[in-house]
Amino acid sequence: MSCCESLIASAHSRSGNWDKISCCSQQLFKQGLLLTAERRQVTWSPQSPPLARYLNPAAFVGHLWRERGLIAQFTRREVEGRYRSSVLGLAWSFINPLVLLLVYTFVFGVVLKQRWRTAESGGLAGFGLVLFAGMIAFGIFSECTTRAPGLIVGIPNYVKKVVFPLELMPLSVLGSALFHALVSLVMLLVVHVALGGTPRWSWLLIPVVLLPIVLISLGLLWALSSLGVFLRDLGYTVALITQVLFFVTPIFYPIEAIPPALQAVVRYNPLARGVEALRGVIFAGTVGDPTSLLVSGSVGAVMMLVGYAWFMKTRRAFGDVI
Repeated sequence: MSCCESLIASAHSRSGNWDKISCCSQQLFKQGLLLTAERRQVTWSPQSPPLARYLNPAAFVGHLWRERGLIAQFTRREVEGRYRSSVLGLAWSFINPLVLLLVYTFVFGVVLKQRWRTAESGGLAGFGLVLFAGMIAFGIFSECTTRAPGLIVGIPNYVKKVVFPLELMPLSVLGSALFHALVSLVMLLVVHVALGGTPRWSWLLIPVVLLPIVLISLGLLWALSSLGVFLRDLGYTVALITQVLFFVTPIFYPIEAIPPALQAVVRYNPLARGVEALRGVIFAGTVGDPTSLLVSGSVGAVMMLVGYAWFMKTRRAFGDVI
């Protein structure tokens, strides 16, 4: 035990040592600050790790697995924080998709009188379910991209005052988006069966057909959350592009309604492939083109690794900008 620690431990028995104790306490406090600074210096060394370290899939998966507890904790906080101080709490996660389902069904099914010939339940209800399935798939992407530009900027204390793995924050946003998508999917399947639809074994493939959208969303989360630190107007641009994609993706209309000359162009949109694949799995019992799904998954995996590498290479400058 050091001299300072001995004096502090005997504070109650030695009344004349208060000046010395105060001096030693200040020394210990300075030592603690020095230790924290040294730890930050080790963590934030000026020499940047090689890019290949972040592009290594095995190292990437291993890092996320080691931090799985922290990811789950922040995901739960993200979900609960959205409805904090509200009377209904998490019940809003059920009310919101239900209200949207009714509103979009009325507008596009009753007013505009659009129909899908492939809707198993048929009629207006079938149109609403098919429409809702497309909204679920696109909603994962939309929530992630619109939240990304302001994600790191909104938590300055995590950037400047503590040593924290900032790369986990985009994962909590994705986890929240997946939670709400899961709630909406359960509601969709229950209503589909209640209206006479047939449960299918292909429903077990829903996570598979949604995987490309999840990977693309995660990659954009990392990339856009990093760029949002340096480009504060990025949020407005991303919101505009997301709104455009919402209407050019076949959500409110079947892809067959697009002129044949443009269908090939639309099919290059990974979101369009994900929407069509989800509808096929739920209502038709088909997965679609496996090659298309594999290509979309590969593109999503590349975007995820590139977005993660970009975030890790630029995070050292966050504290200088925020």
